[in-house]
Amino acid sequence: SRYYREVLPGEIVKISRYDVQTLDVVPRPEGDPSAFCIFEYVYFARPDSIFEGQMVYSVRRRCGQQLAIEAPVEADLVSTVPESATPAALGYAQKCGLPYVEVLCKNRYVGRTFIQPNMRLRQLGVAKKFGVLSDNFKGKRVVIIDDSIVRGNTISPIIKLLRESGAKEVHIRVASPPIRFPCYMGINIPTKEELIANRPEFHDLANYIGADSVVYLSVEGLVSSVQESIRARQENENSLKTQKSRVGKIGHCTACLTGEYPVELEW
Repeated sequence: SRYYREVLPGEIVKISRYDVQTLDVVPRPEGDPSAFCIFEYVYFARPDSIFEGQMVYSVRRRCGQQLAIEAPVEADLVSTVPESATPAALGYAQKCGLPYVEVLCKNRYVGRTFIQPNMRLRQLGVAKKFGVLSDNFKGKRVVIIDDSIVRGNTISPIIKLLRESGAKEVHIRVASPPIRFPCYMGINIPTKEELIANRPEFHDLANYIGADSVVYLSVEGLVSSVQESIRARQENENSLKTQKSRVGKIGHCTACLTGEYPVELEW
């Protein structure tokens, strides 16, 4: 029978035709908590992935709910740029008591804009990539939930498209904090200069991208959305045991958001 499970942080696994064996689990130095990449939850992982005993989709929905607590806005409907931020948008809408409505539909035959070789092609790609469902939002105030704004040049033409198609207001809410620092652990994040959060335009981001307002989720909000059910499960497991066992420290790497790296950088 096939059984899938997560490889634990620091775990060395031997897979043979007969079985799966754990050879060793290498602990973190000084017993530091592990540092699982928090951006896996925000952006990289498939929504049906399970990390640390929880489904990525559920974490993204919680991020949307937390964003609604931190950054509500007077509006008529909540939507998203299909479809990576859909769970967060549903969470936001549910918490705000606003309807979740589709404003764009994806053209299935166009490649990813993120990997287009230059800026002009990326922006052109956006117009080809989406169809506008204008009947759904004409004359209305729209909240668009995005999962992350990295450079700021993909969302801009989308806002323009919505306004030209009749949106009365367009408010952007981002279900993750701004990326400010490079990742030295293997994720190819654009250079510090390319990141919108480090550019002067960030101080008036709404105006720069053409939105009525822009608010990002706080780092604390993201961390609590990710850790809430891990903590609850740990406490539950401990209450089931007769002797009080130590609750393991929960650790996530937030270096790209905070500049606090889980290991010392050597150079």
